[in-house]
Amino acid sequence: MPRTRSLATLAALVLLPAGLVPGAAAAGAGCTYLPAVGGGTSVSKSIQLNGPLVFPFGRTNFNTDFSVNRAFSSYKVNFKSTSTERGPYPIQAYLKFSDGTNLQVVNETLDALPGQFRQFGPFVPPAGKLVTQVNVKVGSGYNANATGFSYTISVFGCR
Repeated sequence: MPRTRSLATLAALVLLPAGLVPGAAAAGAGCTYLPAVGGGTSVSKSIQLNGPLVFPFGRTNFNTDFSVNRAFSSYKVNFKSTSTERGPYPIQAYLKFSDGTNLQVVNETLDALPGQFRQFGPFVPPAGKLVTQVNVKVGSGYNANATGFSYTISVFGCR
């Protein structure tokens, strides 16, 4: 396969519009959905405003944890914009380990089109570290202009 064609194929897999990412194809061979803490394998949310009244009177919905029930060789974070307008999505993701430490694997603001899909990873844990959760944060604490945009996230564990 010519180099330009393989790069085009890679780009198409990373940034696909809504409805073009079947579950099995997005996961890849040997990958399975991780369960979200609280149920399900994907979580849909809208970004809430992070301000001085949030802490005393409520909680933000920035954090979503996905449980790791067995060892995988790598992890992938899946993001899909579900808003009707283009918007900024400040995204952070962490691998959390059994020894209480963590490793940040994503830290960027994605300027996503409506329905845009983006897969982050694969992320390989350091040798000797056992991953117990994958934490994903999408929130306005990093960009107030992100408030109100909606999204769906999921995580794959891969052999």
